[in-house]
Amino acid sequence: MIGRLTGIVADKQAPDVLIDVNGVGYEVQLPLTSFYELPEEGVQATIYTHFVVREDAQLLYGFSSKQERSLFRLLIKANGVGPKLGLTILSGLTAEQFVTCVEQDDVTTLVKLPGVGKKTAERLLIEMRDRIQALNLAPEFRPLEPIMTGSVMKKANEFDDAVSALVSLGYSSQQANKAVKLIFKDGDDSETLIRLALKNML
Repeated sequence: MIGRLTGIVADKQAPDVLIDVNGVGYEVQLPLTSFYELPEEGVQATIYTHFVVREDAQLLYGFSSKQERSLFRLLIKANGVGPKLGLTILSGLTAEQFVTCVEQDDVTTLVKLPGVGKKTAERLLIEMRDRIQALNLAPEFRPLEPIMTGSVMKKANEFDDAVSALVSLGYSSQQANKAVKLIFKDGDDSETLIRLALKNML
């Protein structure tokens, strides 16, 4: 199993990143909360990974901390929650916010996430209540402020990248377009647009 990668960020487009480890490129999908913490392209990064083998694919999911990865692993053990939905949940909510939802039985917030219906949310709260107590809520568990790349791209590309990222998380094209249009400002990069759009949708 591949549990951690340390290498150069060769390419990134939310929610995917390509990490070059000694000449080998690993394609990794990250929840947006972890994606925001990635450094600029060309800079070394370390991510903790979860390796999934399916009949038709071998997939790597990445996280900025061991605790976030642990929460992801707990999520995918819940009935009806696979890796894709687990990634979506941790993209719409930080790990700390999710824990708060569980502690407060907050179904309303969870059902706003794509792919999470009321029954799934209620079941998730019940199943996760005891499991999250085993997590160590150390300071590194709390997401850091996003590290933005500062690279300047064309406005259309930033808009399209933000919409594509939201669609990949399970939102419809119409929802994604509407959410990005509402918060779009010249000068904002795609990561900022994604973060603000998600915040408004929740």
